[in-house]
Amino acid sequence: MAVATMITSFLIMILFTAPVSFAIGLAATIGLVFADGIPLLVVPQRIFSGADSFILLAIPLFMLAGALMETGGISARLVELARVLIGHMRGGLGMAVVVAEMFFSGISGSTIADVSAIGSLMAPSLVRMGFTPPRAVAIISAASAMGILIPPCLIMVVIAQIAGVSVGALFLAGFIPAAVLALAVMGLIYLQARKDGIGGEKRATWLQLRRAVVRAIIPMMMPVIIFGAILGGVADPTEAAVLAVVYAFIVGVFVYKEIKWSQIPKILVDSAVTSGIVIYMVGAASSFSWILASEQVPATIGHVLTSFGDSPLLFFVTSIFVFIVLGAILEGLPAIIICLPIFLPTALKLGINPLHYSTVIVAAIGLGLFLPPIGVGLYIASACANIRADQSFRAMMPYVGVLAIGIVILILFPTLTLIVPQAVFGR
Repeated sequence: MAVATMITSFLIMILFTAPVSFAIGLAATIGLVFADGIPLLVVPQRIFSGADSFILLAIPLFMLAGALMETGGISARLVELARVLIGHMRGGLGMAVVVAEMFFSGISGSTIADVSAIGSLMAPSLVRMGFTPPRAVAIISAASAMGILIPPCLIMVVIAQIAGVSVGALFLAGFIPAAVLALAVMGLIYLQARKDGIGGEKRATWLQLRRAVVRAIIPMMMPVIIFGAILGGVADPTEAAVLAVVYAFIVGVFVYKEIKWSQIPKILVDSAVTSGIVIYMVGAASSFSWILASEQVPATIGHVLTSFGDSPLLFFVTSIFVFIVLGAILEGLPAIIICLPIFLPTALKLGINPLHYSTVIVAAIGLGLFLPPIGVGLYIASACANIRADQSFRAMMPYVGVLAIGIVILILFPTLTLIVPQAVFGR
């Protein structure tokens, strides 16, 4: 009764466009009203305990670092580098979006920040090159969906805490899967450009290439600092995020001088507000998932899934499909915090590596964020191209198919996910 009431209340509030974080917390409270012998005090206790984690400090810090670097002109320099590298190929400007996303995602840590920054810069250029606005939106969306796998990824930080895996190992596990999805997206861009007769830009001269590389050296040092600190044992992910903030501040204010002192209070306030929403969502979803666990829902669902056969592949595909759909409906973090504790015990029981499972979940959430017709990322990308989101649905579907095939490849070949963390950490 408590679970049914809680889920029903949550769906009704989502239907009436209530903020997801408040819908989760209020639904948990309503569910406890119908629970036997469980005081309502559990909700605030779980909210605080769910958010009370040292590793979660990395979330606001990476958000602040990303905001500082974006305001400081980082995205424009990385886009320029991507354009001079492959912009001359057929459909090269579309491919440059994918490459730029790979560069920028390793700095911002936020998929929404990625699509906003890259979309606003590249959408007009794609249209001028001959891509239709819906196609431009689809390319930007697919690139951002892939980019979620490139660390630092905020969702990975939360997953690491829930799944009990190393943040550093999970960060490393995302690189090769990101490359697989990027190649798949770039292949589709090339085929469509060839079919539509879309060429590339004029090949960059050596002088232009050297200039772009020099301009991008300082921005590209950010991932080096983050991963050098983590892998070198100098800092954990939270401490590495502090180094990223300091570096971003120095670069934006003193090196590029594109951040004015008057802008800093707004950057801090915006980052704090966004971080507060995310951290509260983590806590509220913790209370939601605690009620599900107390009512034995994970065990029940695990029993139902395994009743169709002890097939790890069937379970993997089924649960990933759920994460894609819920990633579109709830966005990333609520879907992770509510569903991962439900599916993870069964995954472990079936012998699925938690690092492999967690990485593929991140890819599924990335696809869900841009899944027509409700993926929030698709609406942001459409706004960057000044078109209605429904105009981009048809153009997005081939990219959804390619990303889905890429995710299936990741499921079938765990080595793609595990080879890098195993080489570095030996596990």
